[in-house]
Amino acid sequence: GCRRERPRRCQTWSNTVDRGQKEIVVAELGQIFTDSGVVVVAHYEGMSVAEMTDFRLRLKQAGGSVRVAKNKLAKIALKGTAGESMGGLLKGMTVIAFSEDPVAAAKAVDDFTKTNKKLVVLGGAMGATPLDEAGVKAVAQMPSREELIASVVACIGAPAGELVSAIGAPASNIAAILTTLEEREAA
Repeated sequence: GCRRERPRRCQTWSNTVDRGQKEIVVAELGQIFTDSGVVVVAHYEGMSVAEMTDFRLRLKQAGGSVRVAKNKLAKIALKGTAGESMGGLLKGMTVIAFSEDPVAAAKAVDDFTKTNKKLVVLGGAMGATPLDEAGVKAVAQMPSREELIASVVACIGAPAGELVSAIGAPASNIAAILTTLEEREAA
């Protein structure tokens, strides 16, 4: 807080940042809430700068991002969006983790909370679907987009491989039969 001894007015983020800058932050947050496949809201009270840096790095590696913003501005950005129900989660020292992939941010947050108990998941949203803490955990257990694509490709590739071997097998059998018939005629 501000010390009372100073005669000047207390300078805080709210009264030093002009309205234009706040509008930019609200627009950026609005973009995050509308474009993200999943948004996770968590308390980060007690985390050191090094821990927060590690958290940001892990999310970046997973294809997500982290944003710390004033709760009031985040609530304004949520108005009229599919994730408006998240507004109730924005109390205290909150951090917003998000990703376009509907699973990546939830997975990264869940993995981080296993080693760092200072980050406490409050909930979030997956599109218009609100998530509580258990919902975020459930989303984290789902396969990621890349894992789903790999399994679909494997499913498509397996029958193709079987088809090739099925087509190849009779051809070799036919060749063997023809060879046998030729040998009989020659004898």
